Amino acid sequence: MDIRAQTSVVFHLDKCIGCHTCSIACKNIWTDRKGAEYQWWNNVETKPGTGYPGKWEDQSIYNGGWVKDANGRIQLKGAGKKKGLLNIFHNPSMPTVEDYYEPFTYNYLNLIEAPPGNDQPTARPISLITGEPMDVKMGPNWDDDLSGTPDYARNDPNLAALTPAERASMFQLERMAFFYLPRICNHCLNPGCVASCPSGAIYKRGEDGVVLINQKVCRAWRMCVTACPYKKSYYNWHTGKSEKCILCFPRMEAGYAPACMHSCVGRIRYIGVILYDADKIEAAASAEPKDLVARQLDLLMDPFDDKVIAAARANGIADSTIKAAQNSPSYKFIKQWGMALPLHPEFRTLPMLWYVPPLLPVMASVTQTDGAQKEKLNPMAKTWSDNWLYDTSTEELWGTVEQARFPLKYLASLFSAGETGEISMRLKKLMAVRIYRRWKTVGDIPEAKMTKALKETGLTQESAEAIFYLTALAKFNDRFVIPPAHREQAMEMLEYTGDVRGSTGFGFREKPERGM
Repeated sequence: MDIRAQTSVVFHLDKCIGCHTCSIACKNIWTDRKGAEYQWWNNVETKPGTGYPGKWEDQSIYNGGWVKDANGRIQLKGAGKKKGLLNIFHNPSMPTVEDYYEPFTYNYLNLIEAPPGNDQPTARPISLITGEPMDVKMGPNWDDDLSGTPDYARNDPNLAALTPAERASMFQLERMAFFYLPRICNHCLNPGCVASCPSGAIYKRGEDGVVLINQKVCRAWRMCVTACPYKKSYYNWHTGKSEKCILCFPRMEAGYAPACMHSCVGRIRYIGVILYDADKIEAAASAEPKDLVARQLDLLMDPFDDKVIAAARANGIADSTIKAAQNSPSYKFIKQWGMALPLHPEFRTLPMLWYVPPLLPVMASVTQTDGAQKEKLNPMAKTWSDNWLYDTSTEELWGTVEQARFPLKYLASLFSAGETGEISMRLKKLMAVRIYRRWKTVGDIPEAKMTKALKETGLTQESAEAIFYLTALAKFNDRFVIPPAHREQAMEMLEYTGDVRGSTGFGFREKPERGM
């Protein structure tokens, strides 16, 4: 048992309001510079949609991630020693500027300095790459909120899992819905970018699992751009280096949450430490598609187990980190409550960014009410007239799960490698918490129905209350449990700290020059 610590993140999609505050916070700190204009280490996509870069999920185009060979072993789909050597000077799977967008600004000065004329002056778009006027054809969230032409939402690769009738019904005006999918680097346990780099410039930090690129070692082979199936490794055309999300590790080392999480308006983001068994990584990544989620959950270890704690201490994991793992909101959502899922586990990178799938919006219908129904209505119920009601009620316990506007097969294509059972169970748990809270606060649900809902989903009243608290009422320190970085121990491995203590304050320490 090789126990290691991993900083893991959970996004609760039912709470995301699509405001892009996270994207702007990240952009202003890290990628607001030449060569990185098109880089969005954090971006928020609308689903259904093609995402950023366009159709990034379609690995028949980009050849990212891992695949199993005939012997049952995994290998990189579009990189590796042989493939990398053949494509090292021309990689046909590399996304181009057209797949992202050509970054642009506007000639604002013309608004002020334009000479008098019959027409109002305009600010033409100017390319940030060439400096020439251009026509804007794409942007980082071009299809936000289902905007744009049918070329976007209807070309979502995940729709391939649906029948033609199911795809058509999703875009009927009465059923049309969308949800937001925020994305950052997943800081995977089996990262394709690390394995693909010919220079060995990409590494995974041992203390927290953050995946970083050494800018001094990087030689811009850009194999990492292809190998990352999530397309979260970018190439800086100005510096000639690859770059990616660093999970704001300078902030975390100082005890602060990453910028995207600290600024999140919907408070959808949670971060914490998870202990995992590195000996199980290969088996988990090599599992059959139907077992991928279960095998990845299996390598996440119980931080309260005495054997796990002993193995963690033997690997040099500090007690403060173990305590942080015991209080980790990520561990609770992912393993303890079983409510979160990884994005596209079929890519076999074992991502450590997990998502609580969206239960909302539920399917509803406008039905005519009778007198008996009207007497039961809550005064706060939404009605358009005395005779019509937007009705979300159902006689079945899990009717709202089955009536969800997003087909289970669509969500399964996103989060569980096509296994609808994994999606259904998590949506039922979300519904069970709602049923419990409605029984407790409103009192219009029978206790027997509430008890049955909790029992069928493996929850208790205590766990349902804890889920509700962490979802709706959690404070800052509940959502972000970041252990001390112990930088003093890291420094002691590199230099003698006694010299620092004994010579600090003596000014310049250059070797004096002798002679005239």
